[in-house]
Amino acid sequence: MATEIRRRTPDEYLRECEVEEQAVTAAAKGNLKVFLGYASGVGKSFRMLDEARRRQERGQDVVVGAIQAQVSAEVEPLLARLEVIPLKAGNAIDMEAVIRRRPAVCIIDGLAYDNPLGFRNAARWQDVKDILEAGIHVIGSINVQYIAELRERVEAITQKPVSETVPLSFIQSADEIELVDAPPPEADLDSAAESVQEHTERLSRLRELALVVTADIVDQQLNEYLERHGIQQRFGSSERIMVCITPRANLREMMELGHVVAERFHGELVVAYVKQRDITQADQSALEARLAIANAAGVHVEILEGSNPAQVLLDFARQRGVTQLFVGHSQRTGLARLRGSPLDKLIWEGHGIDVCIFPQ
Repeated sequence: MATEIRRRTPDEYLRECEVEEQAVTAAAKGNLKVFLGYASGVGKSFRMLDEARRRQERGQDVVVGAIQAQVSAEVEPLLARLEVIPLKAGNAIDMEAVIRRRPAVCIIDGLAYDNPLGFRNAARWQDVKDILEAGIHVIGSINVQYIAELRERVEAITQKPVSETVPLSFIQSADEIELVDAPPPEADLDSAAESVQEHTERLSRLRELALVVTADIVDQQLNEYLERHGIQQRFGSSERIMVCITPRANLREMMELGHVVAERFHGELVVAYVKQRDITQADQSALEARLAIANAAGVHVEILEGSNPAQVLLDFARQRGVTQLFVGHSQRTGLARLRGSPLDKLIWEGHGIDVCIFPQ
């Protein structure tokens, strides 16, 4: 029996040609890898230069086009093994020297720097685009604070202005992005008025933001790959976040992160509260203030009833297909008292539900 040979359609031929053309274009340009951090001191420079060392040991021609003036003691030995192209006046990359040198890989630290007036490009990330166009691979680093579209959100967290930024579209154009999620060094407080707890909470919020940005970019890159290869499939889940209100819950922070996650995953956000008996007038007033915040934000609020608040929340979460629970917990109670507490029940019995704990 003869096998029927199916001819490809014109659309299939066109798609195949587009994929081949994109592959040729990509081969002519350099690849961009970005190490993304959430704060200074988490180890971006070390990870970047350590990769440069490994590439050099594999025989790749690697140079450093830009590095911080002051580096940590652990970074110095790595930097000493690499060729460094000196910066121009004003900490600008000597782009012409880099392109003339034509290494296989160029290390660019601090993508958000602005160049002095009179240079070809206004910002360092624009220099990187030109280096990539010359066919040179670039490995760069940046903190989430310097992504332009996140500027207002970051300033609200840090209470510090951000003057130099990189557009999110440039970070999204990276061929590879790697989150540097190491804990920062001992608390280096920005002001005498800032407590260690405030410092930790601020870093936690920046870290969450960096995680969401990285996941979003990876998801976008995957979908673009599937589209280029004609694969009709999309990945990602619809997250359902439930913020649990108590009179002392840090509701603004919980809802802020909930909005970010729900928006990123095209999910849902709901606020829930379990009625309490014999609540004090002060707690009732605090609770009403938090409910007002949720209502003003247009978030749906569920008022639940039951003698076992943790069980009531779990039952409701399972009925609604909740994937993440945001709950508050006082650090003064200590970890030893978690066992047997309502929070302990949520963590150990909430199978398939992520529990995110916020200090209150």
